[in-house]
Amino acid sequence: MSEVEGITATSDAKSGKMIFETIIEDGIFRFDCSADHRNAVFPSLSFVNPKDRETPIMSGHKVPSHIPTFECVRGQQIVQIELPLGTSFYGTGEVSGKLERTGKRVLTWNTNAYGYGSGTTSLYQSHPWVLAVFPSGEALGVLADTTRRCEIDLREGSTIKFVAPQSYPVITFGPFASPTDVLVSLSHAVGTVFMPPKWALGYHQCRWSYYPEARVREIAKTFRQKGIPCDVIWMDIDYMDGFRCFTFDQERFPDPKTLVADLHQAGFKAIWMLDPGIKREEGYFVYDSGSERDIWIQTADGKPFVGEVWPGPCVFPDFTQSRTRSWWADLVKDFISNGVDGIWNDMNEPAIFKTVTKTMPESNVHRGDVELGGCQNHLHYHNAYGMLMARSTYEGMKLANENRRPFVLTRAGFIGSQRYAATWTGDNLSTWEHLHMSISMVLQLGLSGQPLSGPDIGGFFGNATPKLFGRWMAFGALFPFSRGHSRDKTVDHEPWSFGEECEEVCRLALKRRYRLLPHIYTLFYMAHTRGTPVASPTFFADPKDPRLRTLENSFMLGPLLIYSSTANDLDRDQVQHVLPKGIWLDFDFEDSHPDLPALYLQGGSIIPFGPAIQHVGQAKPTDDLSLLVALDEHGKAEGFLFEDDGDGYDFTRGGFLLTTYVSELVSSVVTLKVSRTEGSWKRPERRLHVQLLLGGYAKLDAWGVDGEEIQITVPSENDVSELVSMSAKQYKIRIETAKHIPEVEKVSRVKGIELSKTPIELKSGVWALKVVPWIGGRIISMEHLPSGIQWFQSMVEVNGYEEYSGTEYRSAGCSEEYTVIERDLQQAGEQESLLLEGDVGGGLVIERQISFPKDNPNIFRIGSGIVAREVGAGSAGFSRLVCLRVHPVFTLVHPADSYVYFTSIDGSKHEVWPESGEETTYEGDLRPNGEWMLADRCLGLGLTNRFKISEVYKCLIHWGSGTVNLELWSEDRPVSKESPLGISHEYEVKRIA
Repeated sequence: MSEVEGITATSDAKSGKMIFETIIEDGIFRFDCSADHRNAVFPSLSFVNPKDRETPIMSGHKVPSHIPTFECVRGQQIVQIELPLGTSFYGTGEVSGKLERTGKRVLTWNTNAYGYGSGTTSLYQSHPWVLAVFPSGEALGVLADTTRRCEIDLREGSTIKFVAPQSYPVITFGPFASPTDVLVSLSHAVGTVFMPPKWALGYHQCRWSYYPEARVREIAKTFRQKGIPCDVIWMDIDYMDGFRCFTFDQERFPDPKTLVADLHQAGFKAIWMLDPGIKREEGYFVYDSGSERDIWIQTADGKPFVGEVWPGPCVFPDFTQSRTRSWWADLVKDFISNGVDGIWNDMNEPAIFKTVTKTMPESNVHRGDVELGGCQNHLHYHNAYGMLMARSTYEGMKLANENRRPFVLTRAGFIGSQRYAATWTGDNLSTWEHLHMSISMVLQLGLSGQPLSGPDIGGFFGNATPKLFGRWMAFGALFPFSRGHSRDKTVDHEPWSFGEECEEVCRLALKRRYRLLPHIYTLFYMAHTRGTPVASPTFFADPKDPRLRTLENSFMLGPLLIYSSTANDLDRDQVQHVLPKGIWLDFDFEDSHPDLPALYLQGGSIIPFGPAIQHVGQAKPTDDLSLLVALDEHGKAEGFLFEDDGDGYDFTRGGFLLTTYVSELVSSVVTLKVSRTEGSWKRPERRLHVQLLLGGYAKLDAWGVDGEEIQITVPSENDVSELVSMSAKQYKIRIETAKHIPEVEKVSRVKGIELSKTPIELKSGVWALKVVPWIGGRIISMEHLPSGIQWFQSMVEVNGYEEYSGTEYRSAGCSEEYTVIERDLQQAGEQESLLLEGDVGGGLVIERQISFPKDNPNIFRIGSGIVAREVGAGSAGFSRLVCLRVHPVFTLVHPADSYVYFTSIDGSKHEVWPESGEETTYEGDLRPNGEWMLADRCLGLGLTNRFKISEVYKCLIHWGSGTVNLELWSEDRPVSKESPLGISHEYEVKRIA
C-alpha cells in the first residue's frame, strides 16, 4: 500500500493580500498566500515547463496593478481579485450557456455530462482560468493553478473568486492592451496548440458506430459520389472485440489494414477510439501486460481499482506514472501499424458506470511521479487524468512514426491539454439551443488556450431535422475542428440524410471550408508558433465596443467575420448583423444561400484561399492561389500564407514558406506584392488570382504570377457604384432562387427521439424552468437563479421531472404528448403559471399546473392530478387502478457531499447518504412529516420539497449515477370524475449550516 504524500503550509496566515513575484516575463505575476504557502504548493501540471512557475525573474521592479486577497477557511483557500466596474468575464474553459461568463459560476470537476444543458456547472474539462476584459478594452488573465476541484465564482459584480483546497498559486497575465495579447502571454506558460496535420483540418464524419467495414466503405463512397468534401471517417467503440482496447472485432473488421489502405486510396484517413478502461480478464494481452507491470490505479487499501464501463469490470492505467505512460505509448505504437491515422480518447474523465459520482472514488491512489506531485489520491489527479492519457497517446503516435504529426482527440482535459490533443464539446443534443451554444463553447475553449475544438455537428443525442442539421453544418463547417457525429438509435446524420435541399447546403458549406483551408492552416501555424487564437469572438475586432461583448451568433477566423442565424425561424439576412467599427466588406464564393452564414473581411486584410477540392490530398502546391483583399481607410492591406508538406516536422527545421502579402492603393491603382518571406521552401510556380473586394459582394479580379507584382486599376466612383449595385442584384437572385431547406419538425421515416422543438420557458425572479410538452410534459431544467444551481438538468426524453399514472416505472404519463391548456394564468396569487394535460388512456388524463406564487417568489409549486374524463358506464364510473407517481431526477453537483434529510411523522430524524444503498422506501409514520431536503454540504444549500401528508402515501429515495430521485406516491386506487387523485407540492432553496 502506498502512502499519499502531503505538503503542509506552516504559516498561520489566514487572510490578507497575496504576496507576488514576476515569472517567465514582464506582466506575468505569481501570487501566493505566504512564503510558507508558496513552498507548500504542488507542482504545476498546466505549465509546459513547470520550473518556470517556480523561478522568479527580475522585472524592473514592476508592481501588479491588481493584487488578489485571500482567506483560508477549513482547508479551503478563497481568492478574490477586484477589477474595474463594467469588466466582462470570459474563458472558464469548456462551459455551456452564454459567451459572457459574468454572473456565472463554474465548478472545475471533469464530469461525464451526457446531455448537458445551458446551466450545467461541470463538463468534461477543467480550465480554472478567467479572461477579464476591462471597459477600456485592456484585458487581464487569471489562472488558479490547481488540479483540484475549484469553484470559479463570477456572480459578484466585477470580482473573480476562486475557491479550492489550499495551497495553490494564482497567476495573472497582464493587464495587456488586448485580449489577444493575454492569450499570447498565457501560451508562454501553458504552451501552444500542437501543429495538426493538414488533413485533420478537413471535414470529419463520425457515428456511434459505423460497422461492419462494408458500411464504412459505403459512407466513403457516398461522399465521393455526391461531391461532398471529407477527409476523415471515424470508428467508434464497436470496432473493438467486446470493447477491449487495441483489438478488432474479427467479424466486423476482419482486415483493418486493407480497409484503411483502401480509404487512403480514396483520400480518407481513419481514426479509431481508445478508452482508458481495460477489461479485467486474464488472457487479454493488455490486461496481462499491465498487471505484470503493476501500473493500475489502486484503491486506498492497495488493490487495483475495478470499475464498470463498456467492457464490464475494468482496471485503469495510472497515467501519473512515467512507466505507465511508456507502456501505453508502446501499445499505441503497435496499434498504429494497423493503419491507424488518428486516435480518439473517450470516457477519460474517467467515467465509471453504476456509481453516484460518475467516476472512481476520490480515495483511490495514484502513485505519481515526483515531478507531477508524487503519490496522491484521485481527488488530486482527477482533473488531469484525461490530459495525461492524451499525452501518452500523443507520445505513442510520435513513437510510431517521427515523420508524421499525431492527431489525438480527447473528451476530458485540463488547461494545457492543447499541447497534445484536439477536443470536442461532448455529448450535446440535437436542439436549436445546443446549435446556438456550440459557437460560444468553441470560443470559450479558444479563450482558454485550446483553439482546436468543435461540437458534434447536428447534435449527438436525438434526431436532427433537415433545417437544424443544415444550419448547424453551415457554420460548423467553419469551426476550427469540424466533425459530424451522432449516437446509435437515431436517424442517419450524414450530410445527404435530410433531403436534397439540406444536402446542397452541406455541400456548399464544406466547399467553403476547403476553399478557406489555406487561411485556416495559416491560422493554426500562427496559433502553434505564437499563441494567437484561431476562432475568436467578434469583440476581438474592437474590445472597447460594448455592443460586441455579448454577440453569440458570429465569430472570427483571423480577420474573417462569420455571421449566422442560430434561430429556427430566421434566415441569415433576417438577423441584424452588428459589425465592429471600421471597414467590413461582405463577399461570397457565388454560393450564398439563406442558410449559409454571411462572410465579411476586415478592411486592411488579405486572406488566401484555394480551389474547391474533395480532400486535402487533392491539393497541389502548383494549384492556382487566390487572395481576397480588403483595403482599410488608408488604402492598405496585409495578410499571410503558411505552406509546408502538411505533415511531419520539416517546418521546425525551416522546411516551409511563410509569405507576407501587402497591397496599397496609389492614384487609382492597387498594387499587390510579396513584402517578406520566411522559410527555406522555394515558391511554387503557380498563377495568382487577386480579388479586390468593393463591398456589396462586388470584386475586381486580376491574374498574375505568384511572387510578382500585380496591379488592379480601380474604376471611377460611378463605375464602382454600378458594380456594387449589379453584384447586390446578383446576390439577391441567388438568395431568392436558392432551394430552402423545408420546415420539417420531425424526421418521420425513422422513429426516434425528437429534440429540436423549443421548450416552454417559465421564469420568476428566483426560478427558471424549461418544459417540453411533447414528451411527457416533463420539466427538463430547473435553475435556481440566485445560486446559479441547476437542480436538475435532463435530456428531453428521460429524467428531469416526470409523472406516472401507475406504480410501474415509466408507466403511462411519462412519455405521452401533453397539451398546453393555458399559459400565464392570471389567477389570484400567481405570478406565472402553465397548465398541461396528458392523455394516459382509459378516459384518464394527468393534469399538471406549474406556478410561481406572488406571495412567496422563492418557491415554485406543482399541482398534479389523475382526472377521469370519459370513464365507461360499465365500470360504474370508476377507472382502472391508478397511482400518481411524482418522479423528479435531481442532478448532484457534489455527489459525495450530498444527502437527503428529513424528520419522519414519528419524530425520528434521518440523514440518507448515497452509501446507504440504491433505493430506500418510507411508508406509514416513517414518511417525512410534510417536507424533506436534498442537501449539498459543499454548496451550503438545500432544496426543500414540501407536500401534503394526506396526499402522499409513500416516499422513495433512489441514488443513481450523479443523480437522486425523491419520489412522491399517491395511494393506489380507481378514480372517478368525483374522486381524482392529486399531489400538490413545492420547492424552495435554503441555506444550510
